[in-house]
Amino acid sequence: MRRIEEKPSAVPSVKPPVWTRGVVPPLIAFIVFIGGWELICRLANVKPYLLPKPSDIIQAASENASNLWVSVYTTISEAVLGFLLSVILGVGFAIVLASSKLIERSVYPYAIILQTIPIVAIAPIIVIWFGAGMNAIIVIAFLIGFFPMLSNTLIGLNSTDHNMKNLFYLYNSSSLQTMFRLRLPAALPYIMAGLKISCTLAVVGAIVGEYIAGIGGGNGGLGYAITVAASRLQTAYLFACGISASLVGIVFFLIVNAFSKWMLSSWHESEMGSEG
Repeated sequence: MRRIEEKPSAVPSVKPPVWTRGVVPPLIAFIVFIGGWELICRLANVKPYLLPKPSDIIQAASENASNLWVSVYTTISEAVLGFLLSVILGVGFAIVLASSKLIERSVYPYAIILQTIPIVAIAPIIVIWFGAGMNAIIVIAFLIGFFPMLSNTLIGLNSTDHNMKNLFYLYNSSSLQTMFRLRLPAALPYIMAGLKISCTLAVVGAIVGEYIAGIGGGNGGLGYAITVAASRLQTAYLFACGISASLVGIVFFLIVNAFSKWMLSSWHESEMGSEG
């Protein structure tokens, strides 16, 4: 009787989760970069005031944790208020401009001119008008984030499908109904793109405003902390403040990006594709 040899069953290959493919490579690159930075600074005996090691930065952040948290909180408050102001006024002005081609052709060039003026050039005027401190910083953050919201929203409002506009016209819809029931919902992807740009610029604007119009002391923001650390050659703490500012901008962007996915994932192709 012939013996039938059983072939071993093939072990199914286990694929790593999808999210690991997007997280693991950057994490490995980050570890290699930080480790190489630490190693090179130790071997070359680089002075901490020239280029601090990552361990020096962590130590400086822990030693000044209370002041750093206050600075981060102050900058976040200023950036959030400036960002919200840029969203409200940017979308509002875009709706006004999109409602009339004559108004758009008359006013929009001046918005472009305002965007091309360096904020440092008009910051002294802002300080004269609003006084040094939080009010001037919020205005500066608003001005930096205003134009992306205005331009993106205006492009979205002007990109509405003409067939849909004709359909609303056939049903005798008013201009307000067409604007708020058709054009504004259709412009949401463009508005979300403006939000992603404006939220990070608001952080930059708040820090720039703190350089120019900030008030020091215990409630100074990250811009003030960076200025003080640079004047005292506290390079490790300077790096800690810069990294903190970057993390604030990243968190802002992630929050707005999650909001964009929530708003668009059920109907717009860009986010529906990313969800799949």
